[in-house]
Amino acid sequence: MASITAASFGAALSAAGDAAGRQDYPQSTLYVVATPIGNLADITLRALHVLQMVDAVACEDTRHTQSLLRAYGIDRPGGQLLALHQHNEAEAAQGVIARLSQGERIAYVSDAGTPGVSDPGARLVAAVRAAGLRVLPLPGASAVTTLISAAGLVAGGDDSSAFVFAGFLPSKAGERDTAVQALALEPRAVVLLEAPHRIEAVARALTVLGDRRITIGRELTKQFEEIVTLAASELPAWFTAGRDRTRGEFALALHPMAIAVDDGAEGERVLRLLLEELPVKTAVRLAAEISGAPRNALYDTALRIRKDGSRRDGDHHTNSDLDDEPSD
Repeated sequence: MASITAASFGAALSAAGDAAGRQDYPQSTLYVVATPIGNLADITLRALHVLQMVDAVACEDTRHTQSLLRAYGIDRPGGQLLALHQHNEAEAAQGVIARLSQGERIAYVSDAGTPGVSDPGARLVAAVRAAGLRVLPLPGASAVTTLISAAGLVAGGDDSSAFVFAGFLPSKAGERDTAVQALALEPRAVVLLEAPHRIEAVARALTVLGDRRITIGRELTKQFEEIVTLAASELPAWFTAGRDRTRGEFALALHPMAIAVDDGAEGERVLRLLLEELPVKTAVRLAAEISGAPRNALYDTALRIRKDGSRRDGDHHTNSDLDDEPSD
């Protein structure tokens, strides 16, 4: 199977050399390389070139990485694969630093996705940077951004694109429940990761969030990928409804809290009070945050209020703050 897959990537390896080979790849540098989270075709051309070019590849699991490299037609001797995982990261990092100090180029890959994102790699990068050596990231697949792109995380406010990455919830039930209670107070979107053997326990814990929407990404980018959005209270029933639904790796996106839509009256009331003391731009921003009313609509209202006030007062001089438009 590996030979068939490797043959299919022959053109990709050639393209990688053509597209990325002429770029600069400094010595004494750690290359942090993102690898696919499931679909082998999600590798970048630059990643393929670097994985062929470096002197050694440090990796979370040498056997897994060897299989991955061979799938792309890259065959490295076992001595060029350095084990660096959560149990030996601090010690193994010193070995990597020693080799980098001698002018070598070393890549680091985790088992899937971007190193350092709920995977080993962060301590290695910190140690390499502390030693005064360069770290060069090669971006690529991430379960976090993959799920966000398909979840439609819209709150209806100006900051609906903001999210918090919480990673894995605690494994102990009490600590997990406490963490979920904290999530209930977080207005922004929250992205979680979870393993198959704990997903049902996590689903039960999240039911306290009631009607808040959660998007489940199961086996993202793989053959049996599944993406569904439902209320938190419905999670346990969804997992028990299908035999295969607890299999695979999971990413969960807790949607942002719904923002109440202002009918205009409350927003204008707040805005009028703020305009008595503040410039238009500042008053509009604060009124939008307090009332939830659209900022652009409040800005138009503020201009009308100031204009009406100027007419009544017979004030024809220029107000500089009327020229300030909303920044977003």
